[in-house]
Amino acid sequence: MRMIDAHPNMRYGLRSWRADMNAQPKKATNLTLDASLIEEARTLDVNLSRAAEEGLRVAVRQARADRWRAENAEALASSNAWVEQHGLPLARYRAF
Repeated sequence: MRMIDAHPNMRYGLRSWRADMNAQPKKATNLTLDASLIEEARTLDVNLSRAAEEGLRVAVRQARADRWRAENAEALASSNAWVEQHGLPLARYRAF
């Protein structure tokens, strides 16, 4: 396990720190899924709960990003229009 120094007198194991950060209470849920997909997952020893949770996490992340883009579309368009008209504010300092 890799150790990180947060303070000279305190050392935390990175692996256990991440596990503590991700520890969330679980809730039993009923899902309706493709039977052949479940059978194949079980044959391959795929943890169904972990796979469903990870897939849901990805879907939630994408939905949040989509919502943020929709809510901020006007501001983004305004900012892009300003840059098109005036250029980047610090462009003269760019080395590339």
